[in-house]
Amino acid sequence: MTKFVRLLLGLCFGMLLLPAASAADAREYVLGSGDIIRVTVFQNPDLTVETRVTENGSITYPLIGGVTVGGLTLPATEKLIADKLRDGGFVLKPQVNVLLLQIRGNQVSVLGMVNRPGRYPIEIANTRVTDMLATAGGASVSGADVVTLVGTRNDKPFRAEIDIPALFQPEGINADIPVMGGDILYIHRAPVFYIYGEVNRPGSYRLERGMTVMQALAQGGGITLRGTDKRLKLHRRNAAGVVEAIEPDMSMTLQSDDVVYVRESLF
Repeated sequence: MTKFVRLLLGLCFGMLLLPAASAADAREYVLGSGDIIRVTVFQNPDLTVETRVTENGSITYPLIGGVTVGGLTLPATEKLIADKLRDGGFVLKPQVNVLLLQIRGNQVSVLGMVNRPGRYPIEIANTRVTDMLATAGGASVSGADVVTLVGTRNDKPFRAEIDIPALFQPEGINADIPVMGGDILYIHRAPVFYIYGEVNRPGSYRLERGMTVMQALAQGGGITLRGTDKRLKLHRRNAAGVVEAIEPDMSMTLQSDDVVYVRESLF
């Protein structure tokens, strides 16, 4: 095999490995304030330190003083400390290892109608909304189909409402945005409607998307023998907060907190 062929194969092999390596780097955990790490240097036990990343993202390390590690991956932190030890003439060929002991800085709060609400760490970079919802056990039965994300981006308040079912459609994947430390995910209670009068199962029910009056009657177990589907009443609060009485047809789409009343038959 000629030298040129070997070189060409080496370049092709390197290009094949590059996307995989870049993807791996993108998934590395990024240190944040509050994280606790242990730093060790091979054959230098006196340089072993357990320390907490401060609010400004730095640690204090023997010989080299303050080191800004916030926003760095563990390999990048190892290289930074090693470079400072070598450049300062303290260790000739430092082999630095950084171990993450506790994750406290990069946490996301998942609240509302989820199965396991709480604070969860971002264990790898590029963690997305669906990852955190899965960690919290997903939305509960009474949870809505929309999750609200509140946080900070570029030092400015950030808020987004994300349609959960739409995330799994081909065009909705871009809405599955990465989360950041300090973000809050909140799932509100699902919208409901109410039905009473001459139906077999009066009460409140989850309002599904595009649900019609006919479907609401079916959800309520249908009309009783004494009831009638004539002259139905639908009570709905308008934009001014005033409740209006409407006589709907069967194909009318319901809204959140609508109240459907089924009258008794006159005959």
